[in-house]
Amino acid sequence: MILSDAEILEAINDGNIVVDPYDRDCLGTNSYDVHLSKHLATYSNRVLDAKKHNKIEHFEIPPEGFVLEPQINYLGSTVEYTETHNTVPFLEGKSSVGRLGMDIHATAGKGDVGFCNHWTLEISVKQPVRVYEGMPVGQLIYFKVSGEVLTPYSSKKSAKYNERTPLPVESMMWKNKF
Repeated sequence: MILSDAEILEAINDGNIVVDPYDRDCLGTNSYDVHLSKHLATYSNRVLDAKKHNKIEHFEIPPEGFVLEPQINYLGSTVEYTETHNTVPFLEGKSSVGRLGMDIHATAGKGDVGFCNHWTLEISVKQPVRVYEGMPVGQLIYFKVSGEVLTPYSSKKSAKYNERTPLPVESMMWKNKF
């Protein structure tokens, strides 16, 4: 079941969902809008290795915007820091962003119960698109969890993305054993 606006508000009021900064105008019928932060990053190397730590280079979107180019894997982040303590958050791109030919996540649209951080966005474009700090890029949809959660994400020893940061975070695949 997807939470309605009333249920999202109730969860925010009781601390089970945290959105910072919070803006009531960003609450939709059954979602909450999130915005592109000024922080972007790209990988330093053209060839990425899943078994190695691939370094990224951070930069900021200038006031006049930044043109994203096809064939480049951009990492961005949300302005909003979020926490979910008893719901599963899903991040979906806004239709207006999709109509620009821009995807905000390749595979990581689902969060975990206990995820507490800014969202890293996996951004790609089909043609050049100028983006701006603060533009709405996505919406969080919250699903109810059936049953007890034994280990929230923030408590998992294997969690690779727990360090709180407003910056986009590179892949930590290299930390896996394979």
